[in-house]
Amino acid sequence: MYKILVADDEPIERQVIFKKLNSFFPEKVQIITAENGIEASRLFEEKECQIAILDIEMPGMNGLEAAEKIRSYDKDCSIVFLTAFEEFGYAKKAIGVRALDYLLKPGSDEELVNVMEEAFRICDESEQRAAKVTEELEHINEVANENCSAFMGSENCLHDGQDNTLIGIVQKYIDEHYTEDIALQDIAGFLDYSDVYFCKLFKHNFGKNFITYLNEYRMNKAKELLSDPLINIKDVGQEVGYRDANYFTRLFKRMTGVTPSEYRSGVLG
Repeated sequence: MYKILVADDEPIERQVIFKKLNSFFPEKVQIITAENGIEASRLFEEKECQIAILDIEMPGMNGLEAAEKIRSYDKDCSIVFLTAFEEFGYAKKAIGVRALDYLLKPGSDEELVNVMEEAFRICDESEQRAAKVTEELEHINEVANENCSAFMGSENCLHDGQDNTLIGIVQKYIDEHYTEDIALQDIAGFLDYSDVYFCKLFKHNFGKNFITYLNEYRMNKAKELLSDPLINIKDVGQEVGYRDANYFTRLFKRMTGVTPSEYRSGVLG
C-alpha cells in the first residue's frame, strides 16, 4: 500500500483529491491530509509517506518550502505540485526539489492517474533497491560474525583474519563519498554497526584507524589532481573533501613533507 500525503489549505480541494485517489486506486493507497506546509512536512516524516501532493500557495509554509523539508527526509520520494495557471511559471523554478510533475488546477483525472502510476513505479524501484542493500548487508554481517562464539554478542568479537567482503564495501563507500564530510559514524550507520564495534573492525581489517586511512586516501587523490597542470592548486583541497584550504595545505605538508605547490613543481619539473 502506498502512503500519499495530500496538502492543500482549501478543504474542498483536499477532499476532491482524496476521493479521486481512493476511487482510482482502491485498497492500494493510504492517504494522509494536511492543511498547510508546516503540517505537511511533519506528517510526511511521521507517517513515513512515499508520495507528496502539495499545493504551492499555502499559509505559514508554502508548498515549495515544505517540499524542501520533505526532500531532506527522503531523497527518493515523489513530489507532485498542485498549482493554478498563474503560478505555473513560478512552480517550474522549483528545480531543487526535483518535482515529479506539476498538476494545473483544475487538472484532469487522466493526468492525476498517470502521475500517480509513475510515482508508484518509482516507489517500487526504491523498495527493490533498499531490499537489495539489506540483503547485501545481511551477507556482510554473516561473514563478519561467522567465527564468533555462539554465546557472545557480535560486538564482543572480531575475525582472526581479514574480511575481504567488508573491506570491499568500505573501500567502495569511501571512493564514492571521500569528497564529502564523511565520518566513521556514517559508514558504521550504513553497515548497521555501532560506532565502537566498527572502529575496532576497521582497525582490525585495515591496520589503521579510519581518519588516518581517509586522509591517506584523500592525499593520494590530491597527488593525482596536482599532477594535472590544468587544475588550480586552490581547488585541489575542495576536490578531495577538505573545505578549509589552509588546513589541507598543512595536512598535505605534514603527510608528504612538501606543500601542494612544491609537490606540483617536483612532479611537473
